Amino acid sequence: MNRSLQHPLFAGLLLVVLAAVGWTGWAWWRDADAPAGLVSSNGRLEATEVDIGSRLGGRIRHMLVDEGEAVQAGQVLAYLQVDSLHAQLREARAQQQRASQGVTVAQAQLAMRRSEQRIAQALTVQRHKSLSAATRRVERSQPLGRMQALTAQEVDDEENTLAEARAQLDAAQAQEEGARAAIRAAEADVASARALLEAAQAATARIEADLEESAIRAPRDGHIQYRLAQAGEVVSEGSKLLNLIDLSDLHMHFFLPAELAGKVRLGQEVRVVLDAAPTDALPARITYVSRQAQFTPKAVETANERQKLMFRVKAQLTPSSRGSIAPHLKAGMPGVAWIKTAEQLPWPKTLPAPGQSP
Repeated sequence: MNRSLQHPLFAGLLLVVLAAVGWTGWAWWRDADAPAGLVSSNGRLEATEVDIGSRLGGRIRHMLVDEGEAVQAGQVLAYLQVDSLHAQLREARAQQQRASQGVTVAQAQLAMRRSEQRIAQALTVQRHKSLSAATRRVERSQPLGRMQALTAQEVDDEENTLAEARAQLDAAQAQEEGARAAIRAAEADVASARALLEAAQAATARIEADLEESAIRAPRDGHIQYRLAQAGEVVSEGSKLLNLIDLSDLHMHFFLPAELAGKVRLGQEVRVVLDAAPTDALPARITYVSRQAQFTPKAVETANERQKLMFRVKAQLTPSSRGSIAPHLKAGMPGVAWIKTAEQLPWPKTLPAPGQSP
């Protein structure tokens, strides 16, 4: 080949190689130039977001907050129109009162049946005594009749009295059994009345709970990020009305290669340096390390492929250590998380700012 052609070709290949080396070096400058014992990874601040919805369907009567407004847990954010629920509550309370009266009546009936049972028991005792007396008279009269000391009519009268006493005892015992059956029926009526009362109370409690749910409250402290509905709109059950973000729960997700992810532990200290505050190293702790690699297939064969394995790590910022920058922290701020590869090493006084060589 002509040497005049080889030289430009060689120069072009050299430029491509240098560019590739430069790109690789720029992409991994932190790991190469980081302070001894430290590695870093990019990430963005994230915060807990909560979609606030309505458990009930209906028309929004009042929307009490605007986007960006700070709210506290339990604060009422919106009201639904609940005229029909108030009517249902009045009806349920009337049913509850009626059921309560039904329990009172059933209990009175049960008391009456128990009183009738006591009367029947007393009558049975009396009939037993009458039968015993009639039996003794017959036992005395029969020998006297055989001795002609009593007439046959007198003996017959005593025997008739005995038979009548037996019949009266049978009737008293039947009456006592009837009283016991009436008590069982009255007890069942009381149980049924109490069940109706409990059902009425449950209906009342359910409607009162619905009325409480008609006041949409903040589930936690935070800021209203979005208003997704307006006063006067009709929303369905489960509709989202507001989006709340809790900036007190700030954290950063970042990724570490496999050889580093295996060395970090839960609770380990991290320092977060944000683009917006390059001179502040915010303390944080690792609260999560993924148990499964990302960005590569599940089955890898070569060492080169294994080096591409990355594991997601979560670092939770310590609320008490944010200092004067705390009011300025926002979700989505980019920054760098710094991790010590040897925990016994002290943290340096300063850490490199994002985008700058240390």
